[in-house]
Amino acid sequence: MDNDETIGILNELIETCRDGQEGYKEAAENAKSPDLKAFFKERGQERARCATELQQQVRALGGDPEDTGSTAGALHRAWINVKGSLTGKDDEAILSEAERGEDSAVKAFEEALNEGLPPNLRTILEREYRTVKNAHDRVKQMRDAKSASAGRK
Repeated sequence: MDNDETIGILNELIETCRDGQEGYKEAAENAKSPDLKAFFKERGQERARCATELQQQVRALGGDPEDTGSTAGALHRAWINVKGSLTGKDDEAILSEAERGEDSAVKAFEEALNEGLPPNLRTILEREYRTVKNAHDRVKQMRDAKSASAGRK
């Protein structure tokens, strides 16, 4: 894989992280539960840190890193759809939307890891993938718990 392809893959992941950062910010602003607000804020900070780390790698490769989220037509940008649909929703609905965004992020990292990236970058992406996957699984778990408790009411 050449340098430009590697930079392209990293820039797509930066967009994914920025989308997640913005999606989590929106989710935190619209969540009712203080615990959920705090959880979303933490996940947003996690995505910002991930984007910054990937930007450093792009610079190290001599490229220009993305510094914003995705634009129209980009692949796998469910978080953009999430952002516009949260206002007025209950926490369960917000968690469902967040899970859809996380599904997209998990897929983006899995696709990147299937590319022939250099070992040093692969190590970084594997670590970030685990962070994204853990967030996804936690959001799903929280959504399932909210759904189960709502069903008992």
